[in-house]
Amino acid sequence: QVQLVESGGGLVQSGGSLRLSCVASGSFSRIDTMGWYRQTPGNQREVAAVISSGGATHYAVSVKGRFTISRDNVKNAVYLQMNNLKPEDSAVYYCSARIIATTGTGDHWGQGTQVTVSS
Repeated sequence: QVQLVESGGGLVQSGGSLRLSCVASGSFSRIDTMGWYRQTPGNQREVAAVISSGGATHYAVSVKGRFTISRDNVKNAVYLQMNNLKPEDSAVYYCSARIIATTGTGDHWGQGTQVTVSS
């Protein structure tokens, strides 16, 4: 069974920084795309940033230039460095990973970590 465990959320003042981490564990062959999504109450989950297995990245317009996604394929980990945070960045952030196993391919999600940015 695959598990994604996130860490690094918290409360920060506007203009501050946070770094989110997510580590995948379990039985699988490899990990394809990994990403970070965020969700606020009453709204759909939206992409913040994604990164391919080869390192190609894509960012939401709202975070481009402030957030940096990276991954460590040896540690099966993905990170999100968030700088110059704004109150509108406040959300629950979810890690995602497309996992390839002998049983097939599937998208997996972490439990979410709260990020709150005060003005």
